[in-house]
Amino acid sequence: MQFENIKFDIAEGVATLSLNRPDTLNSFTVAMHEEVQQAMKIVRSDADIRCLLLTGEGRGFCAGQDLNDRAVKVTDERPDLGESVEKYYNPLIRGIMSLDKPVVCAVNGIAAGAGASIALACDIVLAARSAAFAQVFCKIGLIPDSGGTFNLPRALGLPRAKGLALLGDKLSAEKAEQWGMIWQVVDDDELMAEARKLAQHLATQPTRGLATAKKLLNQSFNTAMDEQVECEKQAMRVLGQSDDYQEGVAAFMEKRKPNFTGQ
Repeated sequence: MQFENIKFDIAEGVATLSLNRPDTLNSFTVAMHEEVQQAMKIVRSDADIRCLLLTGEGRGFCAGQDLNDRAVKVTDERPDLGESVEKYYNPLIRGIMSLDKPVVCAVNGIAAGAGASIALACDIVLAARSAAFAQVFCKIGLIPDSGGTFNLPRALGLPRAKGLALLGDKLSAEKAEQWGMIWQVVDDDELMAEARKLAQHLATQPTRGLATAKKLLNQSFNTAMDEQVECEKQAMRVLGQSDDYQEGVAAFMEKRKPNFTGQ
């Protein structure tokens, strides 16, 4: 499938989706959203894809929404931003967070607005040392959307989330790592190699087990402890019947490298 606003390829069990509007710091238009939606459908449906790697082309990861796009452009007829969020951003965030495969994000430059929120929705985030995150919504009278008000306080705690949301200051990648917002900072020239190495590793692991761990961790903030441990019990019951559990135990006992199939 040919795309104009993203790059998309599949190799060694990893689907790499790269936002590809570098002249605008990969800011979103309706056209780019539609291409991302098509790529995400492939990722969800292809059992051979066992990890998604999300990144951006050029010097930025994603600057959020392109304010020149017709869906949000300020004219005499004021736009319905809720419609844009409902139709494009919310499905993207839900798709990332509910994907039954791990999602690695390589933040290669500025991640601002919805770009920062998209990174926060991913499972493991690596960032180039020169990268930065910015909740710039407040500078145009808006709020952190694309799951920003949900994921930001969960990653950082309420005081720091409020500071970033109300001030719109840039947060360096190194401070984001120190604050626990991302997994790791990597030197700029090593970012993609490290991200691909991590994604390829995850693609060889027990996919169903990883997906279930992701699901339970994501729901844990909104689930009572008794309900959560019940969910853990049910998950262990199902996963204990999986081929990957059998293979993992056999490999451990035989002191060899396991060959997980994701089943």
